[in-house]
Amino acid sequence: MNVLIIGSGGREHALTWKLQQSPYCERIYVAPGNAGTAQLATNVDISITNFEELAKFATDFNIMMVVVGQEAALVEGIHDYFQAQDYLRHILVVGPCKAGAQLEGSKDFSKQFLLKYNIPTAQYQTFTADTIDQGLAYLERQSYPIVLKADGLAAGKGVVIAKDLEEASFTLKGMLLHNKFGSAGNKVVIEEFLQGIEMSAFILTDGKEYVMLPEAKDYKRIGEEDTGLNTGGMGAVSPVPFAKEAFMDKVRTRVIEPTLAGLQAENIPYSGFLFIGLMNVNGDPYVIEYNVRLGDPETEAILPRIQSDLFELFKALHDHELGQYNLQMDPRAATTIFLVSGGYPEDYEKGKEIQGLDKELPEDVYCFHAGTRQNEQGQVVTDGGRVMAITALGSDMEEALKKANLAASHIKWPGRYFRQDIGFDLRKYAAERF
Repeated sequence: MNVLIIGSGGREHALTWKLQQSPYCERIYVAPGNAGTAQLATNVDISITNFEELAKFATDFNIMMVVVGQEAALVEGIHDYFQAQDYLRHILVVGPCKAGAQLEGSKDFSKQFLLKYNIPTAQYQTFTADTIDQGLAYLERQSYPIVLKADGLAAGKGVVIAKDLEEASFTLKGMLLHNKFGSAGNKVVIEEFLQGIEMSAFILTDGKEYVMLPEAKDYKRIGEEDTGLNTGGMGAVSPVPFAKEAFMDKVRTRVIEPTLAGLQAENIPYSGFLFIGLMNVNGDPYVIEYNVRLGDPETEAILPRIQSDLFELFKALHDHELGQYNLQMDPRAATTIFLVSGGYPEDYEKGKEIQGLDKELPEDVYCFHAGTRQNEQGQVVTDGGRVMAITALGSDMEEALKKANLAASHIKWPGRYFRQDIGFDLRKYAAERF
């Protein structure tokens, strides 16, 4: 069967890597892909939101499965587009319809959904440019720190944790009056700051049944010890040491099952991944956000831990057999470290030649390309802020971190930077699990 993967980052390279291991996948295409996906599949130069061209390609190349990696295509309605065309309806699209994608496409929609279905989350209010005065007055009545979120898609960067009223007011004005996050910030959700530790839960669901995937914890801040600006993600760890059975039982009963029940009550069909960003507050899970696809860099940490055939898992989704599916997982730990361009997440240069890619990686160490391309001279060069993810498996988190950091140190370009403390905050929990 021929498969088309939509996206161009490390997540899509990891999905390509995992699917090409399946004997059921004949040809894999990636639109638009990167220099890493080109080594495993055929890249297709089509924008992720050019549905007409993607549909034509799917028809011309006998595509039977479309796996949507990047959220913009889902929010814009790629699933709906394929379902609306008689000649495309037979294609399995892994990713929810536009109505379901609102869970990620609008923070305000997702907060309303959470409260309506009694799913634990932080208290909040939403404001626009027309109600900014009420928003500023609201900030004066709050305790700090406080969280401000752009309502729409902002590449993982539309969240600001303001430490005081002055910073919060400045941020709200920047979003609503000065287009800090473009149209994504036309609405701003202001919510209470939850004190705890974050993690990400992932399921694959047909809207009723689901399979629980390995959990992960990602690291958004650019600086070590979680300092500096938010990024798309600087690394991830899986499994999460504090996500023990009792906690995950609460995630299932208090979050996942009410979410699926809510989707059914709203008559919103859902077929694909659901990523639930959680805060562990004194042993209880609170939802920070929903994403309607796999996370990045979490994908690069969790897919190497999945031993089952990913194509077979998608077939179980299509056949509504997820309730009987037994996912096989590697018990070892995985850590992912992102190598980024100098200056990221602000201004950075592209086109830097990447050195060290010819060095053979040790066993159970993987290199997933994100912001890369091949130039006219055939060299692999940087083409984004987050350039490359290095994932390692180890008997425990410490071994995996050591292997990933060592491998990362051998891949270089001018200005290259990576955090060397991914997972360090979990050490106090690690001894209890590993």
